[in-house]
Amino acid sequence: MTDPATAEAPSGYLRFARENARFLSFGVLMAFASSFGQTFFIGVFGPEVQAEFDLSHAEWGTVYMLGTLLSALVLPFTGRWIDRMPLIRYAALVSVGLAIACLGAALCPAAGFLVAAIFMLRQMGQGLASHTSITATVKYFRFSRGKAVAVVSLGYPAGRAILPVVAVALIALVGWRETYAIAGFLAIALLLPAVIWLLRGNRQTSAAAPMRRRPTESVQEPVEQSLTVSEVFRHPFFYAILPGILAPSIIETALFFHQLSVASMKGWSAEWVTAGYAVFAVMTTLFSMVAGPIVDRAGATRLLPLVLMPYVFGILILGFLDDAIWAWVYLALSGATSGLRQTIAPVMWTEFGGTRHIGAIRSMAATISVFASALGPPAMGWMMDAGIRLESMAIGTVIFLVAATGLIWIACRAQLRGQNNNP
Repeated sequence: MTDPATAEAPSGYLRFARENARFLSFGVLMAFASSFGQTFFIGVFGPEVQAEFDLSHAEWGTVYMLGTLLSALVLPFTGRWIDRMPLIRYAALVSVGLAIACLGAALCPAAGFLVAAIFMLRQMGQGLASHTSITATVKYFRFSRGKAVAVVSLGYPAGRAILPVVAVALIALVGWRETYAIAGFLAIALLLPAVIWLLRGNRQTSAAAPMRRRPTESVQEPVEQSLTVSEVFRHPFFYAILPGILAPSIIETALFFHQLSVASMKGWSAEWVTAGYAVFAVMTTLFSMVAGPIVDRAGATRLLPLVLMPYVFGILILGFLDDAIWAWVYLALSGATSGLRQTIAPVMWTEFGGTRHIGAIRSMAATISVFASALGPPAMGWMMDAGIRLESMAIGTVIFLVAATGLIWIACRAQLRGQNNNP
């Protein structure tokens, strides 16, 4: 395998993927496995869990919020260890933790234990499996980060396209508990050995391994800046982009969590909506892969203001159009934003703060994002229980997205101007 830290930036994805196949396969696999703790996967279990434990929309959303908030509190401590230990050990621990989380959900004995089950699923899946995939990638690819992130991010749309459909079928066939037990078995029997095999013998995945320069690089090339977490917190750029960075987490989490309830309100079948995840996956993949080389050429900071625009039109469609075909159009536009976001945002953090503390910076950003996302399901549940129309929710959401995009545009222009003035 070509060393990730020294790989030349190839002209195309196929050559790049071939030269770095094992490392990229590891990233894709961890991203895919994170699905077991993602909202879109947990959301399809919602009606069954609510029925078994006699929970309203708001109560189920509150349980989810509490488990997610607990995960967010722990994530800054668990996430930073990727900077301090060999990646193979860190990834193995995450894989085992994900298996335990899935089995714990399957064995949940009463409603009071649901918070602990959600905490484990969110911490190990949405939190650490996703964190491991992307943070390892931006750490060990310096010269083709956009392409590398785009490739490993294929695991996310693949999970969205495949797993909800499989979960709905398995829940109908064997039950929701048994479905999560199967997920736990797959994590321990397939994910763990695959992670160990893909990373074994790769010296560059050691926490202490420095990134080496390419043979063609000039010795005089400036060292990449590295901000600490406290320095990031003191920077005005961080606060200006924060609403836009958080917006998809809040909105997508709420919509995916209540996806089947929203489908019922619109008159769409569960099978139709979950089948539409294939459209979401295709659009996520397309926009992610297109964005990768552009990020490497133009920079992620320059592209960040574009991320939310497809989502604005998607939310308007979801709120005001009822024909079933529009469900897939909404998912397509949501997938476009997802693809742009998952490629642009990780590289943007490295352009802003460097790579030395990127594990701590990304886990801090993820913590804030998870805190924000935890508010979405109960807030939407309370609004649905109160009889607030979906159209009204859509209008408020679009206003927020447009305002957040304006802030991002202003912040990125100022940041780029500052970089040009201080080369």
